[in-house]
Amino acid sequence: MTDAPRFGIMTAPQQVAYADIQRVWREADAIPAIEHAWLFDHLLPIGGDPLGPIMEGWTLLSALAAQTSRLRLGVMVTSNRIRPPAVLAKIAATVDIVADGRLDFGLGAGSRPSWPGASREYDAHGLPFHDAKHAMGSLAEACTLIRRLWTEDEPFDFDGTFHQLTGAFCNPKPVQATPPLMLGGRSTAVLRIAAEHADLMNITGADLDDSIARSKVLDGLCERIGRDPSTLTRSIFLPASYEQPETTREAIAKMTGAGFTHIVLGLPAPYPDGVAQWVADELVRT
Repeated sequence: MTDAPRFGIMTAPQQVAYADIQRVWREADAIPAIEHAWLFDHLLPIGGDPLGPIMEGWTLLSALAAQTSRLRLGVMVTSNRIRPPAVLAKIAATVDIVADGRLDFGLGAGSRPSWPGASREYDAHGLPFHDAKHAMGSLAEACTLIRRLWTEDEPFDFDGTFHQLTGAFCNPKPVQATPPLMLGGRSTAVLRIAAEHADLMNITGADLDDSIARSKVLDGLCERIGRDPSTLTRSIFLPASYEQPETTREAIAKMTGAGFTHIVLGLPAPYPDGVAQWVADELVRT
């Protein structure tokens, strides 16, 4: 992949006030070096005080979309376990309208069953937490039916294994013909779905070498179905260090050198004054 890297920020909406996230996004919207901004999709905190504050991602994203004009924006990534896909398609279409066509649609299977705390937020909200096989099948069907809802001009029925719809229809449509689909994850099952459906793949995990290896697996999966791997943008989340920016710069160099051209820099809270400009000066323009 030879495209120039595109840099963005992530502000996890937990253990932080709305006004603080609002401040950072408004500042970033005025800095061209920062091209995209992201929230995450959890209903209870996954870090810090387990009973601390956390805001719902899509509601917050819509508010921020209305207060920005340039940034591409999204939820990295939406849990397909939390909202029925047809409902999510309607939510996303509405946000794309509010954003005037700036939505990147992030989607994933949801928390891994192997993580000990994974089911906590689902149990707390009365949501089922199915096994990995169910999660993968549901995700693949969601990719298909959400795109159909965004593009088809007449109601349709969908008789899937995991989702059944009667008279499904989405009006109004998104501003974009189809908002770019980013899938998030690292398992071979998710990579296989990405090869078929995604425009961007955010390969998660703290081990950068493993992320590079998984990207090579994705290359092979694309080739197996006759897709040019270079048409699927590789995305990576990298924590930003205020104290040791050189560490973050080294990680950026490593991943861009490996073909990851969509870089999401995670900003730890509390956010320093002028943090978006700091990202541009210390991490993007160096």
